[in-house]
Amino acid sequence: MKNFRRSRKALSPVVASIILIAVTVAVSIAVAAWMGALTVGFMGSSSMTVTNTTFETGNAYVTLAVKNTGTKSVTIAQIKVNNVAATINGTATFTYAAGASGNIGIASAWVAGNPYKIDLYDSSGQVVGSYQANGPS
Repeated sequence: MKNFRRSRKALSPVVASIILIAVTVAVSIAVAAWMGALTVGFMGSSSMTVTNTTFETGNAYVTLAVKNTGTKSVTIAQIKVNNVAATINGTATFTYAAGASGNIGIASAWVAGNPYKIDLYDSSGQVVGSYQANGPS
């Protein structure tokens, strides 16, 4: 009987240690998830969507209808067509508040039926939107 009691006492600190470790891990996971949710809320997201493309007569100009689908303001500083910088007509940059939409004109030589990948870059150089379009028909 004495041996049984001794081994039972020895088991108690082991079980207590396992329970403390499990509780610590659970609390740390909860705190990490909570902090991650706060960070996303403060940082916001940048995302632009091209909703339509209109090719003008002569195939040298296209108008992109864009919408800011992110949660913070986005400034479009550069547009690349098939990984080549395109000439933006009008102002050098376009700024759109969250949910805002507008038009951006690009001057380039377009070939009817050819596929084009249009990438929108913000002022920090990050891609905030991409669009696949076929040249005018």
